[in-house]
Amino acid sequence: MVSSPCTPASSRTCSRILGLSLGTAALFAAGANMALLFPNWDVTYLLRGLIGRHAMLGTGLWGGGLMVLTAAILISLMGWRHGRFSKSGLCRSVLTALLSSGLALLGALICFVTSGVALKDGPFCMFDVSSFNQTQAWKYGYPFKDLHNRNYLYDRWLWNSVCLEPSAAVVWHVSLFSALLCISLLQLLLVVVHVINSLLGLFCSLCEE
Repeated sequence: MVSSPCTPASSRTCSRILGLSLGTAALFAAGANMALLFPNWDVTYLLRGLIGRHAMLGTGLWGGGLMVLTAAILISLMGWRHGRFSKSGLCRSVLTALLSSGLALLGALICFVTSGVALKDGPFCMFDVSSFNQTQAWKYGYPFKDLHNRNYLYDRWLWNSVCLEPSAAVVWHVSLFSALLCISLLQLLLVVVHVINSLLGLFCSLCEE
């Protein structure tokens, strides 16, 4: 008699892999957001309050980081059946799956949206506003936010000609927020896989009963 591949054990194995993957992605998201607080690894910008609002929101720390990491721990515990999860019933397993999925989904989504908006607005840097027909010569702000006729992401000439301080501000901003965008997208995809895996695990458990 051929055994069915649909078993709770296979679902738990998938949960272990998903938990590890989500946890690793959460640590990378937190690391990327931490780097955004220290442009060029210089702490003086943070001490002087010259960090952009998107980085200061810290969605990579508490959204794609802490919230997703908490969900990853819950998913891993379900996979390994540790502690209170060792003899969890069907109802508790479903509730834990829903809680972990919702938590990871919310955290990753917040990080994804914030990263997208940050890439759209551009970096917070010192620039020459005389070219924008204003009286003050230098100031900190978002010079690319109001460029309606040009997209700085595709115009590499603007990267070195507009932002004067910090040096390589555009490269730092685009690289790290692009990384956060990709990490949070990966987290969203892993959450979808976790939901599918949980539903298959529930179906297998019901079939065994």
